[in-house]
Amino acid sequence: MKQKLYLWIEDYLFFPNTLQQVIAYLLLPLTFIYMLIILIKRAFAKEIDFGIPVISIGNIIVGGSGKTPIAIKIATSYENSCVILRGYGRDSKGLYVISHNGNILEDISISGDEAMLLAKSLPNSSVIVSENRIEAIKKAKELGCKIVFLDDGFSKYNIKKYNILLRPKKEPTNFYCLPSGGYREPKGLYAYADLELKEGRDFNRIITIKKVGDEVTKEVKLNGKTIVLTAISKPKRLLEFLPKDTELLAYPDHHTFLATEIEEIKEKYKNYQIITTGKDLVKLETFNIKNLYLMDLDIKLDKSVDFSTMKEYIKTYE
Repeated sequence: MKQKLYLWIEDYLFFPNTLQQVIAYLLLPLTFIYMLIILIKRAFAKEIDFGIPVISIGNIIVGGSGKTPIAIKIATSYENSCVILRGYGRDSKGLYVISHNGNILEDISISGDEAMLLAKSLPNSSVIVSENRIEAIKKAKELGCKIVFLDDGFSKYNIKKYNILLRPKKEPTNFYCLPSGGYREPKGLYAYADLELKEGRDFNRIITIKKVGDEVTKEVKLNGKTIVLTAISKPKRLLEFLPKDTELLAYPDHHTFLATEIEEIKEKYKNYQIITTGKDLVKLETFNIKNLYLMDLDIKLDKSVDFSTMKEYIKTYE
């Protein structure tokens, strides 16, 4: 029931049916108030320059658009970099250095799933989680980092930064802001991006399936019954990379899997190949699921993408 409700909400926010559209229209007065607050905050914000280049990788819709894999892709090219994020789904509060120059210092309960994935994927970078991005930037400088990548930082209007905005491959048919739709900020604010990257045009996801074991290295072919076990935003997007008869078992974004849930899944789907994402794997790898496979994700940037303005921005701090 919870899975069905979660998927219903996803459809309502992005691709509503007739009934969901009616609900969205009824909530429009609240949406206009929400938009007014957003625009006032943006208009009166004063940017702070921290003396270090800050690259924000964000979006203006609810949930994922590829921020984490794009951050990994770009941050890999820079030494002494630091990725800062809020750390959704973690059991902790406050500021924590999850990794320092690739040395992982905290466990997943402190970091949350995205931060742990970043820490494991960036052996030459540092990762910090904090609700307060300003304090986190100061901490990054204290650690000797030379460049900051701000995960989901577009709405941090008081930080001077270079804004990369991601657009989904399939634009939502519901273009309203919350609570009538899935946009966190008015769609027109794409114009404020320093660089806009659209999936399918500027970048593509490259998926390979790998068996999870002592080492996740070898690509395999799927055959037989399969199910996707995931706790990411907009989980239906995973199905385009998998066989047509693949079933979907989706939990809310950043959900912490319980031992009882996993035991039920193991029993119910013992004859299935269970597919999961890298973000989910950092939470599932301790449960010893024998028939577990990883959708290993890489990002391929189109050769036409021009990072020259970002490089010029970074040079101003050298």
